[in-house]
Amino acid sequence: MTWSVEIDQGQCLGSGMCAGLAPDLFRPEGASAEPVRKEIAADERALDAADQCPALAIVVRDGRHTVGPRR
Repeated sequence: MTWSVEIDQGQCLGSGMCAGLAPDLFRPEGASAEPVRKEIAADERALDAADQCPALAIVVRDGRHTVGPRR
């Protein structure tokens, strides 16, 4: 199963929380963050990062369905 990961650069606060949780999935980029890869194998840590993002800037999708954040 493959998921797509996106970070809304307009919403991202650059807290670094996602990169701290999963540095192989997210990296700081200037004043915000970005996914290391746009497509990833299903990974619970990506959902955890989306759930814990203070700006709710991370979206994880399984095809056309949004699976994260889980709120």
